[in-house]
Amino acid sequence: MSTDPANPTRRDLLSAFRTRPTPPTDSARITQPAPVGGATLRLTARLMGCDFTVVLNPGPEQVEAAGESLERVSAVEAWLSHYRDDSQLSRLNQTGWPGPVPISRELSDFLAFCQHCWQLTDGAFDVATGALSQLWKRSRKAGRIPEDAEVAAAKASSGHNLVNMDTGANTVCFSVAGISLDPGAVGKGWGLDDAAAWLLDRPNPIGSFLLSGGHSSLVAAGTHNDTGGWPVGLGNPLFTDKRVATILLKDQAMGTSGSNIQFFRHAGRRYGHVLDPRTGWPAEGMLSATVLADSAALADALSTAFFVMGVEKAVECCRQIPDIAAILIPFPDRGVRLSPVVVGNLPLRIWWDAEQATVQYI
Repeated sequence: MSTDPANPTRRDLLSAFRTRPTPPTDSARITQPAPVGGATLRLTARLMGCDFTVVLNPGPEQVEAAGESLERVSAVEAWLSHYRDDSQLSRLNQTGWPGPVPISRELSDFLAFCQHCWQLTDGAFDVATGALSQLWKRSRKAGRIPEDAEVAAAKASSGHNLVNMDTGANTVCFSVAGISLDPGAVGKGWGLDDAAAWLLDRPNPIGSFLLSGGHSSLVAAGTHNDTGGWPVGLGNPLFTDKRVATILLKDQAMGTSGSNIQFFRHAGRRYGHVLDPRTGWPAEGMLSATVLADSAALADALSTAFFVMGVEKAVECCRQIPDIAAILIPFPDRGVRLSPVVVGNLPLRIWWDAEQATVQYI
């Protein structure tokens, strides 16, 4: 199945910022037990290098819809993957300099969204950092860290400011050679948004579902098991087999960034896989950043940016963006007890394991 750029499910770039009703806060926190899931229908496919799963309430009529929603993600992967030589994004990476290169409306919308997030986060999120990512991957494979001069050279071929879009002509060109667009931080969310919009807008709409891409990207609609939403777990970034909190997700997306799984050590120092585009070096200072937003792509982009920014700057940025919430988990001062910082209206929708975390709401 191919995605249709004229399909109304292709979001307006600012639709993620639409106004949503603000739930009441409760300074005493909720005391009822955390919601739990019930019986579901699940379908999984390997896409974009990870498992994508559709979770639906039981019902035989749901099976076909679940399969078709995964086809939507597959169709996005076909043009967005930078690992496939025949994808539109790969062809742009190969010919964008000196360009110009004609692109589809789909890719144009994607790049405009990425540019908006780049501006919104003062460069902490940047899809045009393929040169830096490739340098660190080569260095990690060789068991070393890159030299300062190598990082500087890769930085010179990185940055969304070097990507020039002509929206009228639907073309793109790069300002310098070596630019490589890497959608890894946002591609899963883009695919999930497409699949979710299709489920909601199909001739026989599916109003309740939970879609996931890997363990980091989620989007939920409707309700499950009479809980008022979909209960989803927030993993402990220090102990990945433990759930530190349960979040009730409804008509919203959630994205998490962290380096608790993908990292390597060199000369006794730990280096994560999330790079700070502004320095060219791995981001430090946080265990994980989780964002709730109306778009999975936006949640993914902002969670990456907030992880890069660190707690203080992430709080400032989060407060400037309407209708989002963030859970920021820094490295503990000592021991293994977590000290999450929660920004936004989450008190009535999150249940913490008090034995694992002491939470600060701001």
